[in-house]
Amino acid sequence: MNAAAPPSPYARMGGDPVVGAIANRFYDIVTQDPVYAELRALHAADLTAVRHGLTRFLIGWLGGPRDWFERGPCIMSLHRAFPITPALADQWALAMTCAIAGQEDLDPAIGDAMAEALGHMARGMINFGLADASAA
Repeated sequence: MNAAAPPSPYARMGGDPVVGAIANRFYDIVTQDPVYAELRALHAADLTAVRHGLTRFLIGWLGGPRDWFERGPCIMSLHRAFPITPALADQWALAMTCAIAGQEDLDPAIGDAMAEALGHMARGMINFGLADASAA
């Protein structure tokens, strides 16, 4: 007999409400803290759509419903159009780490693993282009 699969991080965290709170806190941080002004400037004035998109992405990524993943382009492709520098990737990773850390009652092991993995993902999106750097 196979043992039942362990609950996903999504389930262990508390599902949609907790993941949504983290995504919304992330954009609150990016909007309110001037340290993230360059990152905020890449986004439209109305953050409703990206708040929803980040929430749905995180839900699926953490093992919940995968509707975001079924809708089309991958996360990397969606960000290819934006000039993501190492500094911007670091800003994104730091803001997400702060958003995760602000979630009360979150298992620290899940929070730490989530922040680390998302930080790696953010840095994997660096695409400011070597051609741009060599042209300077």
